[in-house]
Amino acid sequence: MPLLFPTQGTLSDAFTPQAPFGRASHVSIAPEQTKYQARSDLYPAQSAVDDAKIKASQLGNEAVKEFDKASQKAQATTGHIEPHSAKYYAACTFGGLMACGLTHTAVTPLDLVKCRRQVDSKMYKGNFEAWRKISRAEGFRGVYTGWSPTFFGYSAQGAFKYGGYEFFKKFYSDLAGEETAYKYKTSLYLAASASAEFIADIALCPFEAVKVRSQTSIPPFAGGKTFGGITQITGAEGVAGLYKGLYPLWGRQIPYTMMKFASFETIVEMIYNYLPGRKSDYSKAAQTGVSFTGGYLAGILCAIVSHPADVMVSKLNANRKPGEAFGGAMGRIYKEIGFAGLWNGLPVRIVMIGTLTGLQWMIYMGLPTTGGAAPPPSGATPPGH
Repeated sequence: MPLLFPTQGTLSDAFTPQAPFGRASHVSIAPEQTKYQARSDLYPAQSAVDDAKIKASQLGNEAVKEFDKASQKAQATTGHIEPHSAKYYAACTFGGLMACGLTHTAVTPLDLVKCRRQVDSKMYKGNFEAWRKISRAEGFRGVYTGWSPTFFGYSAQGAFKYGGYEFFKKFYSDLAGEETAYKYKTSLYLAASASAEFIADIALCPFEAVKVRSQTSIPPFAGGKTFGGITQITGAEGVAGLYKGLYPLWGRQIPYTMMKFASFETIVEMIYNYLPGRKSDYSKAAQTGVSFTGGYLAGILCAIVSHPADVMVSKLNANRKPGEAFGGAMGRIYKEIGFAGLWNGLPVRIVMIGTLTGLQWMIYMGLPTTGGAAPPPSGATPPGH
């Protein structure tokens, strides 16, 4: 940002007798003072503020350069990854594992309050009150109740979700043909994400059962231990006890993931269409910012679409009676909570899922991804791809 006023040092150099008549070419001459501009000799702090702004801008530019260098170094270490190769799918799978496992674990305190309020809407009035009560009763560790099954479960789910999405996107694209795949790319995104999530939820479900029981019972179920909880459930209810929430989990996660991938791809494409130039013209830091923005907006839509099923998952895992039919349990719970009860905890979940999805895409987009079905050879490549 250019200075509006010369610094005091510049004025002193220019108007003291020792100064030469001619000025060095690298010294900029200040524009003529207007009656609307404040006098810098009366407001010396103005120059200090401007200098601080310039230094901050320089530091920011240096940080962006360092980010780009680190990214390039990581890519050089990894080597070139051929799209749709075994190494490519392994990278996408690992990226999904990191993106989902770390972010879901980080927001465990929000998830804890959300689950407890879904089961009992009168338990807490708000997040901060909930965290205060939990920390007083259970200590600081109590605020992170359920972090272990969250980490294991969503790491597994993320690996199958992101790796599977890239696999099925290529698989369906090849089935449909290049031109048809590009023409109906949103439908392709939806089909690929639904297929990947169907498999991912089978990996997630046992851990989700332990997580929900740990977070909705006081003291926590199985002491909050992941594999101890799995052993306890299978000992009392058999393996089926780990999967009694699978149908509502599919009902929550499949629409969620379809919205997550399709809306993200569409939003990011719209952002790059609006911006001048192509995606490749922007630095890695700028692309990361676009990914986070697109992910956060997609996450808000995901939260709204999947929230009723999320409430039902919490209720079923906490309150479903042994041997009770799935349909019967759903009907009983709905009679107890009504339509309004299906939306308990929505504001908290919007914040949680928006942040989660934004961070997941920000992490994941550091890896090479296809970014959509390839356009037909005769068509123009859309901006941002």
